[in-house]
Amino acid sequence: MTSALLLILLLIPLGGALVIALGPKEKDDRVIALVATLANFLLSLLVIGSFDWGRPADMQVTTTVSWVESFGLSFSFGVDSISLWLLLLTTFLMPVVVLGSFSAVKERVREFFIWLLILETAMLGTFAATDVIFFYICFEFTLVPLYFLIGIWGSTQRLRAAKIFFLYTFTGSMLTFAGVLFVAWFNAYLPADVIAGIQAEASAALQRAADKLPAEYASLGAWSFDIKTLTLAAQQMSEGQQSLVLFAMLAGFAVKVPVFPVHTWLPLAHTEAPTAGSVILAGVLLKLGTYGILRLAIPMAPLAVVHYAPLLGTLAVIGILYAGLICWVQKDIKKLIAYSSVSHLGFCVLGLLAVGNAIGPSGAVMYMINHGLSTGALFLCVGMIYERFHTREMRQYGGLAKKMPIWSFFMVFFCMASVGLPGLNGFVGEFTTLMGTFTSYEVLGPWFAVPAGAGMIIGAIYILYMVGKVVLGPVKIPSSHGHGDSNDVHHDEPKDLNAREITVLAPLAILCLVFGLFPNLILKTVEEPVQQLTQKAADAAFVQKLDNEPVSPPYVAPPKKQDAAQLPLPPSERVGLRVETHEQPGAQVPSGFANDADAEGWSQGTSAVKKEALTLTPALSLEGRGG
Repeated sequence: MTSALLLILLLIPLGGALVIALGPKEKDDRVIALVATLANFLLSLLVIGSFDWGRPADMQVTTTVSWVESFGLSFSFGVDSISLWLLLLTTFLMPVVVLGSFSAVKERVREFFIWLLILETAMLGTFAATDVIFFYICFEFTLVPLYFLIGIWGSTQRLRAAKIFFLYTFTGSMLTFAGVLFVAWFNAYLPADVIAGIQAEASAALQRAADKLPAEYASLGAWSFDIKTLTLAAQQMSEGQQSLVLFAMLAGFAVKVPVFPVHTWLPLAHTEAPTAGSVILAGVLLKLGTYGILRLAIPMAPLAVVHYAPLLGTLAVIGILYAGLICWVQKDIKKLIAYSSVSHLGFCVLGLLAVGNAIGPSGAVMYMINHGLSTGALFLCVGMIYERFHTREMRQYGGLAKKMPIWSFFMVFFCMASVGLPGLNGFVGEFTTLMGTFTSYEVLGPWFAVPAGAGMIIGAIYILYMVGKVVLGPVKIPSSHGHGDSNDVHHDEPKDLNAREITVLAPLAILCLVFGLFPNLILKTVEEPVQQLTQKAADAAFVQKLDNEPVSPPYVAPPKKQDAAQLPLPPSERVGLRVETHEQPGAQVPSGFANDADAEGWSQGTSAVKKEALTLTPALSLEGRGG
């Protein structure tokens, strides 16, 4: 029963969509959707209960349904701690979104909730997939429900926003699929001696016989789309081949995040989407891109990731600063929060690229979850006042704290979480990603962390400016339909949040506080799988650091004066720093040796140290990562 939990988790939303489609009364559709999403959330808690937290890096609760065996195609599910947290984020947000849409959606209600439930299945499938084809099918299929959610229930420019969203993400995803097929082809024709070498290395590391290795090793050299098998194969590619794979995957994942300069579809899609669409887009769908980078791109192309990390890190920093400055001048509240997502996810990408240690990537996973909670909640808050006043223009609001104190409390709370107030969840994600970036000297370093830190200051400025305009100051209530002048006053007192709306926002606020005070609930559980996914990239970064270091001349101690004569010292005293040096092309043997034999010994010693560094034994690679 435990192994079938993920399959049931995928089928419940589809079953709910089918019941809604066949149900006789449209007025029951909201309740059916809420029951289906709540049941899925409760089932995901059972998955957590059946998960062995002593082995967080292992794929657990696995299920495989064969499809086309001759080509290695199957529907395979499983979760490690990273995918489990993101799966839980999805199942948690969905009932919140459904309950928040009870009053917002008044037309074509049945279709709306059908598409919403189908979208949940696709998102869960992406996080639970252990087969790259099933991953790609679910990843790509998320476009369809969201296209209709934006195009039918969006705002005035909904059709334009839906088309741009679809074209951007679909085009990039096709290139990602080409990269996946190339890796599968490379694995299918992997030479036998290379396979034997991989298996021998794994046997030595795991202390197992070759026939008792994990299943992914048995699929090497055959058509397979198992993610672990393709990762092992892709790591045998040259740096040039890995570069092709990396940029093919980034074509889809970077657009989905989105990373500057392929971010232009997001603000329009966020602004025009209905509140439910904006919450899902910010809370879950954008995380499909960062999850794909961590799960596929970094493990499959470690050499290319290290080589291009400075370029990608520069784009992430530009996105942080550029989007933050755009937020500073925004007049539309929803568009401001939309652009803030571009800025915030720049921190997430920067943390993922800090592969020199586990701090940055672990912080990036934390950031994915925290951003989904706080930014999703901000979109809900904006949607609630939009339902009342039908305008998002900041100039038409003012002093809502005096008229809507409950809404104002939640708005300020989630704004503080978004800007990284210590004690709330946003602080932990930003701090760990920046600290990981700062200390990852092999690939990034302080020159990336410092300007990104300036983005935190810009973020605080535009968020606090928005709070000051909308929540504080003189009371200014827009006209009932949002068509009046900014000085028009609503004749009726605006209604504060009702019980349903408080129920929607309260769980989000509680989790923002819990994860802010107890961040190790997530950080400690994802550390091991993050290290496993980024280990090869960390090793490559360590070797690159050795290659770039200058050769340190050996220390030659001066001869000690004695009464009778100056006697030669033993080589161990004459060459004190030999272990810290390594050979470089064209390096000259330093002078100061007593004879040619000592000089030859120094040269052989540096070659041995270089060879040992390139071998990257587990102990050496862990030291290179800083523990």
